[in-house]
Amino acid sequence: MFRWFENRLNPFPPEEPIEPPKTLVGFCLHYTKGAWTYIAIAAVLMSAIALAEVWMFSFLGSIVDWLSAHDRETFLQIEGWKLAGMAFVVLFALPVTVFFHSMLNQQTLMGNYPMRIRWQVHRYLLKQSMVFYQDEFAGRIATKMMQTALAVRECVIKLIDVLNYVIVYFLGMLVIVGSADWRLALPLAVWLVGYLFLLRYFIPRLGVIAGEQADARSTMTGRVVDSYTNIQTVKLFSHARREATYAKEGMNTFLGTVHRQMRMITWLYGLLYLLNSLLLFAVASLSIWLWLGEMVSIGAVAVVIGLVLRLWGMSQWIMWEVSGLFENIGTVKDGIGSISLPRVVEDEPGAKDIVVDKGEIVFDHVGFHYGKGKGVIGDLTLTVKPGEKVGVVGRSGAGKSTLSNLLLRFYDVEKGRILIDGKDISKVTQDSLRAQIGMVTQDTSLLHRSVRDNILYGRPDATEEMMLEAASRAEATDFIAGLADAKGRRGFDAHVGERGVKLSGGQRQRVAIARVMLKDAPILILDEATSALDSEVEAAIQENLYRLMEGKTVIAIAHRLSTIAAMDRLIVMDKGAIIEEGTHEELVARGGLYAQLWQRQSGGFLLADGPGDADNDTIPKGEAAE
Repeated sequence: MFRWFENRLNPFPPEEPIEPPKTLVGFCLHYTKGAWTYIAIAAVLMSAIALAEVWMFSFLGSIVDWLSAHDRETFLQIEGWKLAGMAFVVLFALPVTVFFHSMLNQQTLMGNYPMRIRWQVHRYLLKQSMVFYQDEFAGRIATKMMQTALAVRECVIKLIDVLNYVIVYFLGMLVIVGSADWRLALPLAVWLVGYLFLLRYFIPRLGVIAGEQADARSTMTGRVVDSYTNIQTVKLFSHARREATYAKEGMNTFLGTVHRQMRMITWLYGLLYLLNSLLLFAVASLSIWLWLGEMVSIGAVAVVIGLVLRLWGMSQWIMWEVSGLFENIGTVKDGIGSISLPRVVEDEPGAKDIVVDKGEIVFDHVGFHYGKGKGVIGDLTLTVKPGEKVGVVGRSGAGKSTLSNLLLRFYDVEKGRILIDGKDISKVTQDSLRAQIGMVTQDTSLLHRSVRDNILYGRPDATEEMMLEAASRAEATDFIAGLADAKGRRGFDAHVGERGVKLSGGQRQRVAIARVMLKDAPILILDEATSALDSEVEAAIQENLYRLMEGKTVIAIAHRLSTIAAMDRLIVMDKGAIIEEGTHEELVARGGLYAQLWQRQSGGFLLADGPGDADNDTIPKGEAAE
């Protein structure tokens, strides 16, 4: 039975997520699609529960009047059927209604509803641009996704379910009290005005604080996660105390919002308690006065005082629920600022998958400036023939890595176009494009999963034999056999830690090379692919890398010129333009920039002439890796 209710709402809807609205109502409505039927049924059941509970107070007054008016011997004969009807409501109808309402709320909505939101938001954010992730803490993004999902659930359910209960209950109470004597409803009306004033004054202010608190919480979490993610750097520079201070600043900011919130709540609680006390005194006094004047019955007095005592407790509950509603509204508004952002790089409607038969790459008058209007790449034209191996050389900031980022469509060109086999890559799907390109970077990060999972990431449908062959070709099997993690998993089953922290730089690089070998894409990008390897290991896998390049179009970016000297062609970039091209021998003989860089190498790496060599001041974060 529980499973039946749990399966009513699919927590993982298959529809492709789209950009959510930026308004509060639109955002909540967007992420409530598919759940409205169950929310509406829950609201109807809650209305029935509220009516039944307030009616029981009225029936209590009737019982008091019957007991005072009837003889004990004839009481059951006269009122027995009414008592039996109440017994049916109390023992069967109301418990069954509450049970089904609880099943809908707890089993169908409370878990599945926010999970639907997390699932859709996560899938949407996975396809966000690289710029999005460069501008945010990973921990901050994750925190906002988690807390926004819960906040949307609370906003919708509290607004529709809780407030529905309160409105039905309060209106029913006014009708019952007013039917006894209209004067008894006057203190309730005055109390309602005072209560609404408290809500009007305090709740929006609590909502503002809640929004600031949500942002402070995500920042605090982001700072802590940032320290943990970069723990090796923290320890390398002995900055544990500095990181603690950095986190403390975030915690203090968060604590400041908590203190402000608690002060507001203390004032709210005190004033509400005073208002409730005045209501009880006024209603009790008026009821007794009316009874003394024989204008109301004993049952009416019992009903009115009982309802006020019930309202005493309910008013505090309502206040916290409404306060929680506005707090969650603040949290949702804060989350909208991070979630409801357009994707900078988006597939065109109806974009088709690309199929690469030859592997020709054409940069046709490409211009790109990271949105700054100038710098990086101005007007670049380059053709890489099918199967050609091209090495890209240049000082840091020359635009080398930007070329590979544009080819992978991490960014869209601002001018010109990029063609693969004559197809404009902006017109095809990103996933199909990147499936045709293998890349090994100098800054290799692995997933916190097993070695096997990391290698198979290049081709999930590969067999165990294919995976083992790729690891062997990358000269990785020997060190993998000796791996073990804290849970006793060994070899290919050992987990590598966050970003592969449990492996050395060379080990991570070999796993990454095995992954690309397994992928076996027709286009290959090598960005300092062997920079983390020692000379002996590099020599061992260099032959395998050349074998991997066979039949592929290759773009190899390197600072260590010896690693690309044997390429079919070398292009030399400076300030976003191609200034030389040719073979290694031709460029050395020409005596230009390449020849100067070759002569200045120390240990195989480029040396800069001075501060003016690299135009890094104009290069955003994404280009700094060059």
